[in-house]
Amino acid sequence: MKNLLFAGFIFLGLMISCSKKEPADFYPTDSAKASYDTVAVDSFSAGATSIDVVRQIRMSSQKYQDSVKEALRLQEEEKKLKEELEKENKKKAEDEKKQKSAETPATPETKTE
Repeated sequence: MKNLLFAGFIFLGLMISCSKKEPADFYPTDSAKASYDTVAVDSFSAGATSIDVVRQIRMSSQKYQDSVKEALRLQEEEKKLKEELEKENKKKAEDEKKQKSAETPATPETKTE
């Protein structure tokens, strides 16, 4: 009996849902429509702001300024290290030249025939 009652409710639900009635029009054609785009746009989404404005906003942030300062400091340190390394290499080269000139005798070589 319960199965027959359940089957009746299912059949009744199908008949109501599959009827030939036209659905109600939720958006009537005679309603006023806006002549502009009403979609919300995020201010930082693509196309909302120009590339230059976004770049200026990013450059003005404190985090960006700190990273620029850090990068400049690192570049200066690398430059100083390279200069010191070049000076040391020059000194070593000069020392080796002095040692070679001191080691080689100043006497002319004699040829044997």
